[in-house]
Amino acid sequence: MLFTSKKNYILVVSFLLCMQTIFAQDSKLGDSLQIVYDANKLSGVDQLELLRNLSFNKISNKSESIKYANELIKLSAESKNYLYLYRGYSLRGQAYSFAGDISLALESFIKGSEVASKLDDKSYEGGAFLTIADVYSKIGNSNNADFYYLKSIEILRKTNDSISLASALLNAGDEAFKNNQFQKSLSYFKESRLIFKKIDYPMGVAYNLGNEGMVYAEQGKDKLAEQYINQALVVLEEFEDYNAITTYLTYMSDIYLRRENFPVALKYAHRSLELATEHKLKEQISDANLTLSNLYEKSGNTKESYKHYKDYIAYRDSIINIDNVQQIADLRTNFEVSQKQTEVDLLEQKRKNQRIVTYAIGAALFFIALLAFLWYRRYLFIRKTKQIIEKERDRSDSLLLNILPEETAIELKLNGNVKAKKHDAVTVLFSDFKGFTSYSEKLSPEELVKTVDFYFSKFDTIMEDYGLEKIKTIGDAYMCAGGLNGNQKEAAHNMILAAKDIIDFVEKTKTNNITQEFTFDIRIGINTGPVVAGVVGSKKFAYDIWGDTVNIASRMESMSQPGKINISEGTHALISDQWTCDYRGEIEVKNRGILKMYFVND
Repeated sequence: MLFTSKKNYILVVSFLLCMQTIFAQDSKLGDSLQIVYDANKLSGVDQLELLRNLSFNKISNKSESIKYANELIKLSAESKNYLYLYRGYSLRGQAYSFAGDISLALESFIKGSEVASKLDDKSYEGGAFLTIADVYSKIGNSNNADFYYLKSIEILRKTNDSISLASALLNAGDEAFKNNQFQKSLSYFKESRLIFKKIDYPMGVAYNLGNEGMVYAEQGKDKLAEQYINQALVVLEEFEDYNAITTYLTYMSDIYLRRENFPVALKYAHRSLELATEHKLKEQISDANLTLSNLYEKSGNTKESYKHYKDYIAYRDSIINIDNVQQIADLRTNFEVSQKQTEVDLLEQKRKNQRIVTYAIGAALFFIALLAFLWYRRYLFIRKTKQIIEKERDRSDSLLLNILPEETAIELKLNGNVKAKKHDAVTVLFSDFKGFTSYSEKLSPEELVKTVDFYFSKFDTIMEDYGLEKIKTIGDAYMCAGGLNGNQKEAAHNMILAAKDIIDFVEKTKTNNITQEFTFDIRIGINTGPVVAGVVGSKKFAYDIWGDTVNIASRMESMSQPGKINISEGTHALISDQWTCDYRGEIEVKNRGILKMYFVND
């Protein structure tokens, strides 16, 4: 039995299509609008707006929707109202696309983009390029799809249209995913999700979560995939978006199949088929049947496997419109037969002319082969260049995330700068090696750097384990912070755990024969309070935090003892329910008065 790879039939969740699902046409509204239209009492912009609403609410009726869109185009052109002219072409394109007439849809969208370029608001032009890119993506023309997605994103970044920008990023991520460019697609999805989250658009967040889950599934990261897809399903079920739900259910089935948990895999696949059948989603019915056929074959149930494979073939053929394909095949056969007959006639009548034709055909074939070879060389060069560019882009993104927190890095990429932010409760840690200054005077520069790197590399790993941010190092002092992204109490607790790990590492280093020659005692101080965070510099920029909280954390460190964690009263209030602490007394801090200190016990 022949099976296709799942990647060959993934449903790509198109945001514009989902918008049509969300704003489903109300038949009563459509009837009311029809009554107003039949009365024929409106004119000017009111008439154009009525035609726009009629075309949209009749989208499920191709002929009606196109009729009103054409009337809108005609009247808008006569009155030179370019905004409604653009909307007319866009609605007509959506109607053709909804009915499956892709070439006519593309023609309308391209005309719409030409009109949109004349409007002052560039978000319309960006949206027009997005619809064109979606059509090219749908018909499998990846080069054109990529080209128009990039144009759309470039324009929309310069506007305030967050929904359209997030939608373009989402669909561009889908296109990269179809071409197995997983890191690129994840980058698009994450940026899109952050924008949707910022504008409180749960459906957009859900699509990105589901799509990120599909990427993780293709990478074999099943736990992450399951986590993200389940989060998406919760939101999508609330909005009854069955088009996307059935696709994600198929991926959940795939995940459990890889775990060889056939009962759960079958449960998700059957649920996908039930919903797709109930809501008449042909492409999803075909996908679910193929998944079930694979599952039953792997579990040894050949009869059920064959049954579902037959259903898969039936629905697949209805999707690609096998009758049209057969007509094209018949036309080609008739053409080839007539050509053969012509060749026979010429052979019988004029052999000399036939030789000339043969030589001409040979020369033409050679020329075509040469062009094909040159095109293929060019294609390889372009592909290699794109791979290098993508690799360097991923590398630069990775380096940026090593320097800045994720949200700050994305803000810097989007806007070219980062606004300073105030955080109400951030936990700051300072550490310092006892006697390091006198020890460093005895070392060569190379040995000194090697020693510092040995300790701080481990500290960096500990920060990453607990989700904390390294801020900077100054000589042998190490500074980090937690709670910059919320969860202040959890961040304070994690900072204590990280401090414990640092002390344990320093102590274990003393017992290691290899490293005994450069061991130290370490002091740690921690404080919690408000800070201001931001990026300074334009070339060699650095992420930093400021405020009395930082100064007090430094004082806590200087007042600490080797192998001890000295915390302020602010930090103690957050962690006292989980840690036992010894009260140490009070110190006077400039501009802050008397502050209490505590040692954290084991």
